Amino acid sequence: MSSMEKNLFNLKFAAKELSRNAKKCDKEEKLEKAKIKKAIQKGNTEVARIHAENAIRQKNQAINFLRMSARVDAVAARVQTAVTMGKVTKSMAGVVKSMDATLKSMNLEKISALMDKFEQQFETLDVQTAQMEDTMSNTTTLTTPQNQVDLLLQEMADEAGLDLNMELPQGQTGSVGTSVASTEQDELSQRLARLRDQV
Repeated sequence: MSSMEKNLFNLKFAAKELSRNAKKCDKEEKLEKAKIKKAIQKGNTEVARIHAENAIRQKNQAINFLRMSARVDAVAARVQTAVTMGKVTKSMAGVVKSMDATLKSMNLEKISALMDKFEQQFETLDVQTAQMEDTMSNTTTLTTPQNQVDLLLQEMADEAGLDLNMELPQGQTGSVGTSVASTEQDELSQRLARLRDQV
């Protein structure tokens, strides 16, 4: 097995690992949703809100892992073609030197930078990298949109057949609106935001 074929194997393996990580995030999201229901049943809206934020964060992370898995897979397909046609350039071979550690790290930013280097080796690129990066940076943010949190809380309360003891705008489940939360909830959200900023 040539070094390039070994690197090709590593790329394919990394794509599978990224996909597995996405599934782990999906499981975590489901666990958080179950915790939302329990908190709502106990009438603890603030705890439910925290679990809703966690659930949405896990969902966004799952999307990021899936997106990166598809990107690594696309690069692997191009490397496969280059190996098959004997068109592996010196510059392409140079890119793979730090590949092992980067792929094993499962760090999306590092893997993204590595994919950038690979993609620069190919003249045609089906996936528009810049557009992808914008989408990724938007979904990796730590903050969660409050309207998404409110919608998820309402959804879990509906599934549990319970009334949610918080002020939700009328008809929010049908359209995405801004949350009309109580002053107390606003204060807690601000405190949480300040804590996140300090981390």
